[in-house]
Amino acid sequence: MTLANLLAIQRLLAFNAPPEGVQRLLAAAVRNLADAQIAQLSAENRFDAAYKCILQCAMLGLWARGYRTSTSQPGHHQTALQALPLTMGLPNDTIIVLDALRKQRNLNDYEGDPVSDGVVAECLTQARALLAHTQQFLKTQFPDLLLVPKK
Repeated sequence: MTLANLLAIQRLLAFNAPPEGVQRLLAAAVRNLADAQIAQLSAENRFDAAYKCILQCAMLGLWARGYRTSTSQPGHHQTALQALPLTMGLPNDTIIVLDALRKQRNLNDYEGDPVSDGVVAECLTQARALLAHTQQFLKTQFPDLLLVPKK
């Protein structure tokens, strides 16, 4: 599957992300990772914030490549995560872990399944790694998206 294939089947939409939007979403990912590390929060809220960071990073990969998910389609989280090998070159082993976290997020959000401390720790580890990867990816491959436009 390619990004063009996902566009053709309407899992993705063409999108020209403005640098300001990329910078806002990247800042939101950083804030969510910081929130996920607040020990006084419940495991569910820490997990949710770390997962949100992961999803925002996946979206940034798509945005940088000129796409965004079709949020009107079911499965847009899955699409964003599964596109990471195509957008930012992540290995499939990582995608398997991220997809398991996505499934845990769904169980927690829609069925109230509790989140263990171990799952929170794994989600934090993955969020830290993906955020660092995303920042390096943008810096080296799409530096114009990190520049503040002149007014």
